[in-house]
Amino acid sequence: MKKILYILIVMFSISSCDEGFEDVNVDPTKASQIAISNKLTTAQLQVSSERYDNWRANLIYCSTIMQHFATTAGYWSGDKYTWNRGYASSLMDRYYENPVKTLEDMLVQAEAESQPEEVVAIIKVLRVFTFHRLTDLYGNIPYFEAGKAVIEGNLTPVYDSQSEIYADMLSELESAAAVLGSGTSSFGDADIMYQGDLAKWKRFANSMMLRLGFRLIKVNPTAAQEWVTKAINGGVMESNADIAYIQHTAGPEGINRNGNGEVFTADGNPRMSETFINFLEDDPRLPILAARRSDGSTEISDLKGLPNGLDSSLLLDLTGEENTDAYAEPNRAIITGEGAPMFFQTYAEVAFLLAEAAERWGLAGGDPEPHYNAGVRAAMKMLAIYSADALIEDATIDEYLLIKPFNPANALEQINTQYWAATFLNEYESFANWRRTGFPVLTPVSYPGNVTGGTIPRRLTYSESEQANNPTNYQAAVDAQGPDQLTTRVWWDVQ
Repeated sequence: MKKILYILIVMFSISSCDEGFEDVNVDPTKASQIAISNKLTTAQLQVSSERYDNWRANLIYCSTIMQHFATTAGYWSGDKYTWNRGYASSLMDRYYENPVKTLEDMLVQAEAESQPEEVVAIIKVLRVFTFHRLTDLYGNIPYFEAGKAVIEGNLTPVYDSQSEIYADMLSELESAAAVLGSGTSSFGDADIMYQGDLAKWKRFANSMMLRLGFRLIKVNPTAAQEWVTKAINGGVMESNADIAYIQHTAGPEGINRNGNGEVFTADGNPRMSETFINFLEDDPRLPILAARRSDGSTEISDLKGLPNGLDSSLLLDLTGEENTDAYAEPNRAIITGEGAPMFFQTYAEVAFLLAEAAERWGLAGGDPEPHYNAGVRAAMKMLAIYSADALIEDATIDEYLLIKPFNPANALEQINTQYWAATFLNEYESFANWRRTGFPVLTPVSYPGNVTGGTIPRRLTYSESEQANNPTNYQAAVDAQGPDQLTTRVWWDVQ
């Protein structure tokens, strides 16, 4: 309880309820009264974030666009490719007012206090994670001038091009990884992700480099290979012990609780998509991830997926059903709790990227199959982090891999479809990797009144407040990138 109260004090000290970028800072002379280690705890919780943006951007939009979830509820805009600007901008609204300004303030404090270089490196790795999630979702964003309202007096930051942002993020990861070694940082247990373990932070930095390097595959395949090679040579995650995640608790609302879990507590509308349920056929994850809404049954024969793009009227016309109680929802006995873990990057994802590197360029040993198998195994074993009831035995995984073995003739699709399954609930990453690869192959919905012409969205849209508070730079971003619409592609997502 003492730790929780301290976190509350930190967050009230460095937070603001305003949503414009002009308020994305705190006075560093005041914030420096708080230990930098406690600010790291706050920043990590802010990156995991609260119900507000996890509900709107992660679940309402990204999870249904990616056909992990489906629902007949009209306000679940991503399921039907409709546009709710406030929902679409929610991650931008929360991240700029919370982790962006906290991390910028920490960098100022670290310099003023002459903190060790590994402390600065950890802050920079978390900062890259924050900004890569933002730029992947929105494209051009305030980056170099973001979070500096008080420090530099800039209330209207420029939107930087995604190409420049990516170049800097990759450089930051490279320099951070170079100074992260072994031992424990001064953050200690205040680091609620790795408890100050420098070797794990180094592997996370390189694993992020691997992820971001692959983002360049369509726009600059030569650079993609170079960064992927650097990441592999630097040392990426090696097992589920390296997973970057926050273990939440059912603590005070908005502080320690899992934001996705808070959504499931408040909203009973999401169902498992028919697309995802069909993929999970013969998969031991199915009864762990899904349960029938009406009675909680996890019997395989009871787990039916809901088609995407329906409302209640369309469901009635299609099936004769008046509600969705017969369909599967996320398993509330295991994965929807407010004390559930929130995953930032997993070893399963890294293993699948290594498989792709082997397939494309002969890297990581040159054979994709061992990495693919390791990714499948890790994705299944990591579910035990939710609960001991989610443990999948090795023999069961072995059987699955015999039934559905790696297929060299279909390698990239198979690898990235498994990546999609492994990033369930981390829907920002599912959406980004799908745009990078085109896998899994998804059938778009054609809901009446959709705003995309029946095509799957390619990004989310900027804050409406920016048109009033930062109009010149907002318009410059739109002019450079394209219309502020769901169908506009970000820089690395070329056709």
